[in-house]
Amino acid sequence: MVELYILLVFMILGAVVAIEVKDLLSSVVAVGAVGLGLSIVFLVLKAPDVAITQLVVEILCLIILIRATLKKDLPFSTSGRWLFNTLVICVFITIFLFAAIKCLKDLPEFGHPIMRVASTYLEEGLKKTGATNLVSSVILDYRAYDTLGEATILFTAVIGVLAIVRRIGRKKVTDEDTEVKENE
Repeated sequence: MVELYILLVFMILGAVVAIEVKDLLSSVVAVGAVGLGLSIVFLVLKAPDVAITQLVVEILCLIILIRATLKKDLPFSTSGRWLFNTLVICVFITIFLFAAIKCLKDLPEFGHPIMRVASTYLEEGLKKTGATNLVSSVILDYRAYDTLGEATILFTAVIGVLAIVRRIGRKKVTDEDTEVKENE
């Protein structure tokens, strides 16, 4: 339970940073950190399918937002900090690989699952649902609300992407528009 509180504080701090920071690119990265924290919360709550969906949607939205942000805000410096940046990247990759190795060691051997839910689905799925396709029965009967939530997440992500990428409503500033504004 302590992990959830730590993750909640991390997500709240990320949201506050996203709101308070002046740099638009840093704000987008902070929002991405909040989404990553949420996907880890889903993993802690034993909902790996929702966590994977959240992570995929978060990464796609983050890429699109960074792409949209780079057109407006370029706070990059070409000199001075390449050694520091390289060091930070190497430390991050080392920590990531260490955590991945530690997590992969804790996984059960292939064929020896931790949870016994799958055997319940196989034994009682046909009797309880009446569906001959057990995959469909699990998705639509046992996990219907979860599937609805995932579909809602994907639909919302698509709508968000379309709202960002759309061309309608954007107007290029031409010389005529500038002259009209200057005359007024």
